[in-house]
Amino acid sequence: MKGTPSERRPAEVAKPTQAGEIQARWSWVERTVWTDRMLTALVTGVKGGKWFSLMDKVHSMKNLLAAWAVVRKHKGAAGVDGQTVHRFEVRAEQELVRLEQELRGGIYVSKPVKRVQIPKPGSRETRPLGIPTVRDRVVQTALRNVLEPIFEVRFAPTSYGFRPRRGCKDALRRVQQLLDTGYAWVVDADIRKYFDSIPHERLMAEVEKEVADGRVIELLRAYLEAGIFDGLEEWTPEEGTPQGAVISPLLANVYLHPVDLAMTAAGYEMVRYADDFVVMCRSQAEAEAALQLVRELIEERGLSLHPEKTRIVDATQRGGFDFLGYHFERSYRWPRKKSMKKLKDAIRAKTKRTNGNSLKTIIESINPTLRGWFEYFKHGHRNTFPNVDGWVRMRLRSILRKRNGGRGRGRGNDHQRWPNSFFREEGLYSMQEARILLCRSR
Repeated sequence: MKGTPSERRPAEVAKPTQAGEIQARWSWVERTVWTDRMLTALVTGVKGGKWFSLMDKVHSMKNLLAAWAVVRKHKGAAGVDGQTVHRFEVRAEQELVRLEQELRGGIYVSKPVKRVQIPKPGSRETRPLGIPTVRDRVVQTALRNVLEPIFEVRFAPTSYGFRPRRGCKDALRRVQQLLDTGYAWVVDADIRKYFDSIPHERLMAEVEKEVADGRVIELLRAYLEAGIFDGLEEWTPEEGTPQGAVISPLLANVYLHPVDLAMTAAGYEMVRYADDFVVMCRSQAEAEAALQLVRELIEERGLSLHPEKTRIVDATQRGGFDFLGYHFERSYRWPRKKSMKKLKDAIRAKTKRTNGNSLKTIIESINPTLRGWFEYFKHGHRNTFPNVDGWVRMRLRSILRKRNGGRGRGRGNDHQRWPNSFFREEGLYSMQEARILLCRSR
């Protein structure tokens, strides 16, 4: 149950004495906000243990400009006011000046969040996505620029989701390390409707442990209590933080931080990515105890584990478990079924037999999808990639077969008429060849 001391304890902040060391550690922060003096205070601690006087940094024009650059880069859909990123860009200077004045004067009011339902990959279910207006996304990004380092310095190493310089691949790497060292009993857990269920008051209590600027607290509350417009009616949420809002991932991590600390203090090896997490154990008894503890901690937070998606798994046996797009089983890992379906759905949309584009154009349209998928799943089992390559070529042969008066999917003599080398010459990306090159480079 116990890992090494460095793996068990929460993130500890080194206390570098040189400014260069501090700058290197926090090079990702927004430097229009975080001065060298503030970074030093971030590392060594602030007087009283809380941060005051932050609102002026939120509405500074330099920070708003930096926030707008991020929003423009990410693009995204329009909110309830119908204003697109492009329309905001046309009047960006005037819009940012107005935002600065409203925030400075305390008269800024956020708009309702537009809620849309997006499909879950490989499922008939949908997931609610909240779309704030462009101007609200700018303010939320500016707010995140100020707040994120304050909480990041406290977060535990067991948390990987929506954090600077951390991500899915880091979490997957940690899971694999633990499996390789005997942590084969896995608590595979999922928090039920997490983003929609976070209690507002308890979340704000966690924020107020670090932040004492009343205007920043008021701004955060305003976002949590912003109306939700689903196309038919507008209503005010009593709990939760909208998925899709810029500030939501940070707040979600803030609220689960006590769970991370408690599991680490108990000696368990937890790997969490937002509301999706696993607890890696060495025995069934340890896994059962870990599940009991984490369930108590989650329920103490006013949340609940998903009854169908939470279970204990012996990863050395058939069945395994899914985590962040991969399936782990018997010392191997490969893309889970939903990940494979998502890829095939994306390729099917671009390789319909009625596609009137040239073969080269079709290949150019699917290659980025194939490259991106391989880049994420390149550590999967080697048998994955020739199978995907063959399926993609079948889709392309079906297009060519139809153009030559045939029916149905590419098969039989089509393999001689359009051999694999033909598609290679046409520039089709091959995952199998990419994996061979990857292995050689290693």
